[in-house]
Amino acid sequence: MEVTIGEALDLLAARSPDAPAVRDASEALTRAELGSRSRRLARVLQAHGVQEGDLVTVRGGNTAAFVVAVCAIHRAGGTPQPLNPRLPAAEQRAVVDLADPRVVLGALAGEFPDSRTLPLDPPTGGIDDGPLPSLAAPSWKAPTSSGSTGRPKLVLATAPARVDPDRQAAPFLPLAARHLVVAPITHSAPFTYAFRGLTTGHELVLLPRFDPAAVLTAIARHRITWVLLVPTMLHRILRLPAATVARADLSSLEQVVHTGATVDPALKRRWLELLGPERLTEVYAGTESNGLFVIRGDQWLAHPGSVGAPASGTEARVVGPDGEPLPAGTVGRIQLRRASGPSYRYRGAATPAPGEWDTLGDDGRFDEDGYLFIADRGSDRITRAATSLYPAEVERVLEAHPVVRSAVVVGVADAELGQRIHAVADVGCAEAESADLRAWANGHLDPEKRIDTLEVVREPVRDDAGKVRRREWTPQA
Repeated sequence: MEVTIGEALDLLAARSPDAPAVRDASEALTRAELGSRSRRLARVLQAHGVQEGDLVTVRGGNTAAFVVAVCAIHRAGGTPQPLNPRLPAAEQRAVVDLADPRVVLGALAGEFPDSRTLPLDPPTGGIDDGPLPSLAAPSWKAPTSSGSTGRPKLVLATAPARVDPDRQAAPFLPLAARHLVVAPITHSAPFTYAFRGLTTGHELVLLPRFDPAAVLTAIARHRITWVLLVPTMLHRILRLPAATVARADLSSLEQVVHTGATVDPALKRRWLELLGPERLTEVYAGTESNGLFVIRGDQWLAHPGSVGAPASGTEARVVGPDGEPLPAGTVGRIQLRRASGPSYRYRGAATPAPGEWDTLGDDGRFDEDGYLFIADRGSDRITRAATSLYPAEVERVLEAHPVVRSAVVVGVADAELGQRIHAVADVGCAEAESADLRAWANGHLDPEKRIDTLEVVREPVRDDAGKVRRREWTPQA
């Protein structure tokens, strides 16, 4: 039976008050302690005017205080609007201006001049931690989308802040788990799975940020059973010394879910060998939740390279430039919709009408069995001379080099070629020359897809959620 998120948290705490709920690098909270702290903070928010349905921006990292704050927002009747503190200040202000929240939690006075601000963990000593009225905002979350490709917009879920604590939120999200959070919790997928998990019995273990060795250590130390990773993380973990990976104790893991981008088939096979097909699941979806594709490891072996088949009431098709559906095996724009109706509404952009086909902007194809294969984001496509290609085709080759932690490929305007192919390779502390990396990659690429220019950097080209801001890596003319 569905109840408000606050009621679900209280029900889980009543069943097991001393059960661990959330831990970070410095503190651990039981279910009872999480309930007490979040109820006190909810009263602070209500004293600052938060009412049912109000947006409350919450800025913070992977900490127990952030989890308390989100729970408090739900108890106060608000909709949490997570804000990544690593965004440039101007982008943060743009998000807050668009959200027009009742309160910004996790901000200093004056940071957002037109908004009321509070620390993420303000003093609550002496405030009543008793039961609160049961409130449920009409939208349970309002993350941002398209920050990497244009002006940020908010994605308000159409699902209300209600949950059944005794029912799985998704087939790949069990009712009880020791759940490791390594990606930024303000990002849509980590946020969604962490809080859907928390309200159905998960214990959250938060790492401050992704570090491949720290992930392996945490899995063993805390006997982690469930973790969400993105392809960049999968790649970097296997870039650790082979002996380190071989010694890693992964026996507690029941499910590794990866999402966020397509994964190199060779990398996927290595993980299937490491874990076994039954413990690795891939999910393809977007912040908008306008469609969901899921594929288990055993299914992937039968359809290598696929991101899955439609799930949870998803309808999907691939269309050409004229909008007409294309047959299986033909690449075109992927369109999605939910049989149950719209799952979101935008603030800051037009929302598709009910029943209208929607898209995440990716191109791909279906096979004869209805499994989807992603080519890449359509807007990232590069046309060099007479050849059209997707950056992912080149990035996968470059990331196969032993010293490359991650790579990004962009098209740069060129008077002769139309666009030339520019690559940026993150090599960390390794010694590598751009000419050598370029020559190695071009030796593995078809002639028409060879890299024209290559830049070596020693910093990640993708954030901890696996996202890349291509415009920031595009050389200026």
